[in-house]
Amino acid sequence: MITTIDTSGQLEKEDYLLSNTQQLTRKDTSDQLLIEVFQHCIFNIKDHLTGPYLFLLTDKEGVLLAMDYSRNLESAVSKSPIHIGMFFTEKCCGVNAISEAIAQGCPVYLPPEDHESPFFNNWHCFSVPLVVGHEIIGYLDVSTINAAMKSELIAIAKLIPADMLISYQVQLASQAAGQLPAQLSERQLKVLKLISQGLTGKAIASKLKIKECTVNHHKKIIFDKLGVQSSSEAVSVATRMLLF
Repeated sequence: MITTIDTSGQLEKEDYLLSNTQQLTRKDTSDQLLIEVFQHCIFNIKDHLTGPYLFLLTDKEGVLLAMDYSRNLESAVSKSPIHIGMFFTEKCCGVNAISEAIAQGCPVYLPPEDHESPFFNNWHCFSVPLVVGHEIIGYLDVSTINAAMKSELIAIAKLIPADMLISYQVQLASQAAGQLPAQLSERQLKVLKLISQGLTGKAIASKLKIKECTVNHHKKIIFDKLGVQSSSEAVSVATRMLLF
């Protein structure tokens, strides 16, 4: 049985995402970081999906760390045997895309008829190893029951790992160096989010009901804290650091 679904915060996009507490089954820092990066990257692309989808994230042993799925799959997933902490190895739940990716060490597409688990008999699944250096740190699985979405999700599944791993390595490097992500004030984060939406300084000033010179002052502080020289660099760095 799936644990209670958290409908706060980022769920304004009308998709379900389990809360951080529900998704953590271990105290391992690298797993926690991988979950955070997964949440961030999936959140950024969900609006572009045209049909039902299911994202699964496991650790390197195939243990499910997190999942994310479209609203119209809530009933199917809640009645399924899928739960945080389960093993997706062949021994535990039969042949599936993740178990095949573990066995082969490479991306694997598995059509519905090749799954041994009854739950996945209608699913098109594509699983990708997440590799840092020469080490596999986990697996990302993207699945759909809509055959027409198969190509779309496979394309997405090939693109997401690169984004995830860049963010993962940036965060890991910061932790190793004993550094914390740049601490921006609430107002600075609001300004940065509006910058990321393409608003001009004048438009941001109007939206926040402040003077344009104040916006420019905030931008200077943001650039200094992030160590960048331009708005585009600031947005890029902030995205990798999971600031929004």
